[in-house]
Amino acid sequence: MAAAGTFESGHVDMVHDAQLDYYGKRLATCSSDRVVKVFDLSGEQRTHIADLKGHEGPVWQVCWAHPRYGAILASASFDHRIILWREGPDGQWSQVYKTPSTLHTASVNSIAFAPQELGLLLACASSDGTVSIVEHKPDGTWETSKARTRVPQQQHTNTTAATGSG
Repeated sequence: MAAAGTFESGHVDMVHDAQLDYYGKRLATCSSDRVVKVFDLSGEQRTHIADLKGHEGPVWQVCWAHPRYGAILASASFDHRIILWREGPDGQWSQVYKTPSTLHTASVNSIAFAPQELGLLLACASSDGTVSIVEHKPDGTWETSKARTRVPQQQHTNTTAATGSG
């Protein structure tokens, strides 16, 4: 693994999150520049692998799925959406799922994958007061559902974090 220290991320705006994968060999970062970046840390140097573009607003958080499911990365954004990305066998990253624009009505602030024994499930917390679950189905499709309904306006507080273990 590359030596500890700082390095230039290449983002052109504020970096909001940085997450290592399960093995600590890959680093994903996200920024107000609307880009998710992936770096390889397995050698002596930090190597930029990919720029993942698809969000229409600042990206607040990234989260790696358990390696049992391959190289899958989720990103949450101010644009009300979650995008799931997958690295293909050729090393190229692609968008495999983007939540519907109607799923959340405000920023998605936090995401967390469930323990791998439960399947490929992602919890997503939004400023609209709701939590959604994104699930990969056995037939290869993705499904979204709301985990709870909106809090009544007089009790409303912003939902800012989802937690889990991957």
